[in-house]
Amino acid sequence: MPMWKIYHPENAFSDEDKQQLAQNITQLYASFLPKFYVNVFFQSISQNNFYIGGQASNDFVRVAIDHIARAIKGHDAQQQFLTACTQVLNPYVHNRGFRWELHVNETSFELWTINGLKPPLPNTTAEAKWKQENKPSAYEE
Repeated sequence: MPMWKIYHPENAFSDEDKQQLAQNITQLYASFLPKFYVNVFFQSISQNNFYIGGQASNDFVRVAIDHIARAIKGHDAQQQFLTACTQVLNPYVHNRGFRWELHVNETSFELWTINGLKPPLPNTTAEAKWKQENKPSAYEE
């Protein structure tokens, strides 16, 4: 599952911005993952609680991405993904004058459940069903 945590200054994004950004992030994965796998969390942080280089900041956005459902293999694929992230984020961060940074963690697929169910393996009939229905359901392994 992709989980995006976006730490940002207060009032950096309107509710409409958040909705559109979450939809754009989901589209990065929609061709190969069930949409419900994609989680986007916005965490507003006040200036007196956000420090960059030891200085209070109100112009910095930090994006932490956790990938569980898939790992990105190979330099070219990794660069393609980072470029796609930049394209999605730029209208909301760079173009608005925010400094920003992101990183991607890839964690173990084996230690992941949704509603107590072990997600189906990639590119299986069960995963296709989850993708089509956009929700988890019991399946035979």
